[in-house]
Amino acid sequence: MNTLADKVRAELARYEHPLFVFDARPAAEGVEVEIRYAPSDPQVHTYVFLLRPREIESGQFSWIFQKQLYDCLHDFVIEMFTCNPQRRDA
Repeated sequence: MNTLADKVRAELARYEHPLFVFDARPAAEGVEVEIRYAPSDPQVHTYVFLLRPREIESGQFSWIFQKQLYDCLHDFVIEMFTCNPQRRDA
């Protein structure tokens, strides 16, 4: 899995964002990609998603990865809302 993680890290190196830091690590079922909010304040959870070996080994990996990264960034930003009409406080 280290070779797959290295491939994902190489792909991540192509992306820079002023608000997010990216990393990848081997996982039991593939490679986990970690998205962290770069500023230290406010404290925000870390978003993690899994890439399976068949996705990483695909000839279309760059495109598959970009779509998944952008989808996950969207989800992460949405999860950062502290209040919205759908949230119900108990």
